[in-house]
Amino acid sequence: MKKFLALALICALALSACSSQPTGGPESQGSAPAEEKVIKIGVFEPATGDSGAGGKQETLGMQYANSVTPTVEIGGETYKVELVYADNGSSTDKATSAAAELVSKGVSVVLGSYGSSVSIAAGPTFDEAGLAAIGVTCTNPGVTAGNDYYFRICFLDPFQGTVLAHFAMDTFGAQTAYCLGELGNEYDQGLVEYFKQAFEAAGGRVITDSFPTNNSDFTSYLSKAKNEGADVFFSPVSIAYSTQIVDQAASMGVDFPILGGDTLDNNRVLAAATGKNIKLFVSTFYQEGSEDTKDFDEGIKAWLESNPQAKTDNGGDTTIAAVTAMGFDAYYVALEAIKAADSADPGAIKAALPGVEYTGVSGRIVFDDIGDAIRDTAYIKTANTETGAWDFVTQQGVG
Repeated sequence: MKKFLALALICALALSACSSQPTGGPESQGSAPAEEKVIKIGVFEPATGDSGAGGKQETLGMQYANSVTPTVEIGGETYKVELVYADNGSSTDKATSAAAELVSKGVSVVLGSYGSSVSIAAGPTFDEAGLAAIGVTCTNPGVTAGNDYYFRICFLDPFQGTVLAHFAMDTFGAQTAYCLGELGNEYDQGLVEYFKQAFEAAGGRVITDSFPTNNSDFTSYLSKAKNEGADVFFSPVSIAYSTQIVDQAASMGVDFPILGGDTLDNNRVLAAATGKNIKLFVSTFYQEGSEDTKDFDEGIKAWLESNPQAKTDNGGDTTIAAVTAMGFDAYYVALEAIKAADSADPGAIKAALPGVEYTGVSGRIVFDDIGDAIRDTAYIKTANTETGAWDFVTQQGVG
C-alpha cells in the first residue's frame, strides 16, 4: 500500500518544514522572527464555495488551538508552529492545486478538510509528497480506504447513517423516509446510502432523490416527500443548500422532521430555522455546555469576542460548532505526532501518527489500523426555534 518517494523530494520538504525563516504573507499565521525555528502545519480547508462557511469554522478551532499552544518541542528545541493555508474552494477541481500549494510551501503535516470529496481528491497529492493528512470531519469511508497517508479523528458515515436511521425509527416511529442529496457529492450520496441500508434493514421504506449542483428550488422535492407520506426528511447536504431547504420547508408548512448529518450543525442553519415552525435534528461530534469542556467553551468564546474576523468567520456570534471543536482537537493530534516523531520531517511524523493517542474536548482519539478514529457515539441536537440555540437531545450509538 505504501508508495516510496524520491529521496530528494522528502529531503526538500524536510528542510523547508524546519526552516528558520518565516513564510510571511496573508496565507500564514504565527510567523516567527528569523532567529526562531519554525514547523509548518498545512490547513487544507474551504474558505469559499458551498462549504466555505463550515471550512472557516473548522479552521477557527485550529487557529484558537494555535493561539493557546503556539510552540512545540523538537529535539530539545522550541519550534514556532505556523499555520499555512490553502483554500480548496469546496471543489474537487481546486482540491488538487490547493494540496500542491501546501506541498510547495513545505508543510510537515496537513489538517483537513471539511468535506469528504475534496479530501478524497487531494489524497494522492499528499501521498506523492510523503505527507500525512489528518481529516477533521470528512466522514466518507473513501477518505482513508486503501491508503496510508490519510488519518481522521471523526466518526464515519456508515456509523452516522445508522445512528440517524435508528433515531428516526426510535424517536418518531418512522416507517417511510425521504432522502435527498446533491448529485455527484460523495458525502451526501454516501450518507444517504448508509441511512437507506440501515432504515430498510429495520423494516422501513426509503425514497431517494438527487438534485443538481447549484439548485435553489427544493419545493418539488419537499412536495414529493409529503405526497409519499414520508415520516422524516433526511438531507445531509451543505450549509448553503440546507438553509434553503429549511426556509422552503417552513414556507410550505411541512410537518415531518428534517434530519441532517454533521454539516447541518452550523449557526447559519440554526438561524434559518429560528422563528419558524420547523423540526430540525442533526447528528454531530460535540455539544457545548458540558462541565468537562467548560474551560474550552469559555476560552474560545472569549477569543471569538476579542477577534472580529474570527467572530465573522463563525457566523457573527460565539456559538461553538462541533467542527470547531474538532479542528481544535486535530491541531493537538498533529502536535502529539510531531512530539512522538521528535522531528519536523514529514515522513517521521507520518510514521508516528498511527500510535498517537489523545483525549481532547471531543473525546478520546485513537486510530484503528486503517487510520480512522474509533468512535462509538454521536450527539443528536435539535434547533430550538424560539431561543435560536441548539438543544441537546441524546447521545446515540448504533445499538
